[in-house]
Amino acid sequence: MSSQLSDVGGMSARIASLRLPEDRGSLVSMAVFAIAVALLLLTGPTSLTFSDLSNISASATTLALAAVGLTIVAITGGLDLSSVAIVSLVNVVLVTRLGSSTMGVVPYTVAAAGIALALGAVVGAINGVLVGYLRLQSIVVTLAAMFICQGIALLVLPYPGGEVSSDFSNVFVGDAIPGLLPAPVVILVLALALWLYLRNTRFGISLYATGSDPVAASANRVDVRLTRFLAFTVAGGFSGAAGLFLTANTGSGDPLIGAPMLLKTFAAVVLGGTAIGGGRGGATGTIFGALTLTIIVNIFLVMGVRTYYVPIVEGFVLIFAVLGFTGIRSLPVVGWLKAIRNSGGVLAAQRPGPVSRPASALVAAQRTDLPPWHVRFAGKLRLILPAYGLLLAATIGSAIVTGQGFQLGSYVVNLFIFAAFLAILSLGQGAVIIGGGLDLSVGWAITFPAIIVTTLANNSNAAAVWVIPLALLIGALIGCANGLLVVGFRLSPIIATLSVGSILEGIALVFSGGAPIGAVPPALAYFVNGRFLGLPPIVWFLLVFVLAATVLLDFSAFGRRLKAIGNSEWVARLSGVRTSRIILLTYVLSGFCAALVGLLLAGFASNAYYDMGKPYLLASIAAVVLGGTSITGGRGYYPGILGGALVFTALGSLLASTSLPEAMRSVVYGIILLGAVTLLRDRQSN
Repeated sequence: MSSQLSDVGGMSARIASLRLPEDRGSLVSMAVFAIAVALLLLTGPTSLTFSDLSNISASATTLALAAVGLTIVAITGGLDLSSVAIVSLVNVVLVTRLGSSTMGVVPYTVAAAGIALALGAVVGAINGVLVGYLRLQSIVVTLAAMFICQGIALLVLPYPGGEVSSDFSNVFVGDAIPGLLPAPVVILVLALALWLYLRNTRFGISLYATGSDPVAASANRVDVRLTRFLAFTVAGGFSGAAGLFLTANTGSGDPLIGAPMLLKTFAAVVLGGTAIGGGRGGATGTIFGALTLTIIVNIFLVMGVRTYYVPIVEGFVLIFAVLGFTGIRSLPVVGWLKAIRNSGGVLAAQRPGPVSRPASALVAAQRTDLPPWHVRFAGKLRLILPAYGLLLAATIGSAIVTGQGFQLGSYVVNLFIFAAFLAILSLGQGAVIIGGGLDLSVGWAITFPAIIVTTLANNSNAAAVWVIPLALLIGALIGCANGLLVVGFRLSPIIATLSVGSILEGIALVFSGGAPIGAVPPALAYFVNGRFLGLPPIVWFLLVFVLAATVLLDFSAFGRRLKAIGNSEWVARLSGVRTSRIILLTYVLSGFCAALVGLLLAGFASNAYYDMGKPYLLASIAAVVLGGTSITGGRGYYPGILGGALVFTALGSLLASTSLPEAMRSVVYGIILLGAVTLLRDRQSN
């Protein structure tokens, strides 16, 4: 017993030392908040009034509550992409189930709070079971949960509408003390008090221990599985609370109301000093980070600046917030700049070269017996064939639903046409994931180059000669920006690509003036919709693309080095692999593929439009995972990725041919994604 107490005491002392980074992060976040308030006072025509305080706190509370939940998960080293979908789900459930009920304000409020917190906690608990006990990767689990929750929200309320009791709204967005204290401020204080209490419990200590070193935490009798389960459950409860407050604040329902919050939620967490990798941070800084982001928007409104610039500022704020908690002098980019200065531009001299091996070692390596070819091939098939099995099932299902009108040849051609976009995009996304990263900027990396082409070419084949290469170059530069942030500034791939995506959104809005104009060149439209030797040119192009992509990922030195980096970047570097260069190239490839998809989509639709790339962000990740690629990196084959793209498209076609609502597609995609990652969970541990 005494030894157990000693272990627990030692762990508590160790975790106590981890609270200093949270305090430092909170202080920095408070300082940034104070600067933002000062700027608001300087730019505003008058001093802050009670009404201003009420409006700012009301706007920030939803974001703060959702971000607190993400903070708790992030401290354990996990991620939660489902929080924004939980917000939307709670919103539509409250509006449709309670609505403008005539029950008293107290029963109404209690019922609404109970539904919101319970619904959020249930979704969080499901995430927690899958991550904590089945050891699935948190990003895939919560991505699937996002699909499912968003689909259910659309089933509950397909279109915005409905309302809630005004008395209920006043409880949360009115005045706690008339003229002195807004109710949202009280809610923020309660959230902060709850966090401060949790942080000092054994559960709070376990959060930091799990995020810092789960193996050491287990050795110190921390139940890591239970900790992760509880972290996701509590996070779900906070997301439910965010949906509750948002419903009271807007007074109506919208099944997509939470979607725009994803970037802001991450920005608030990072601005608050919480490390995405786990083990550092806290909700105190997160709450002030949410307030700061809200004030920044208010500064733009006061100055009369177009809201188009807000995403750009949010993206840069997220980047600089991360860099503010990083030792700038230790960043690789600083070493690169010094190398350029000292060597007259010869940067390669600072990179590790191939490790020399004695001749005897090379001979020994050549004599090493490899496993029989059929054993190695069977391992690849185990990863690749499930996607094609699902594809066969979807094809049979389409034949059954269509009946006698089903024509296999026409079905295959159409399948290849619609799957081409996802198959091309998934090459870049798959390469990034195999290398241990993730690209969340592909949505706007698709849209912005498409807007460039339609605006500058505007139905002219002559202009397309230089506009199309320009758009593809822009895509590659977008990927280069992502890669430099990841390898040069050591930003988390999620933070780097979210930031770049936000900046691209703002640039696209500014460039097009809020409304894309023009049309695609006729040659581009013909490439997607025309016929060449009986088939659309895009199908012939896809066949060549698949061959080249397979060689690149599976049979080239680039592919082998990429998988080595995904398995262990440190070991790959020691083996002489120029890891920074390879990782940078994968992001460039992803940006190029996204731009190419944007041009093809514009050719298919004959114009460009906002959010044309939005559906492909989550779809590209799902296709890669369905194809047997490990979301943690190091494993993946393009034939499997192609199969994932084909099955994802085939399932969409099957569901579209049934009487099921369109929202069911999202639910089915989420369930299939969870099933796929569960079957391949041997290497998907958190």
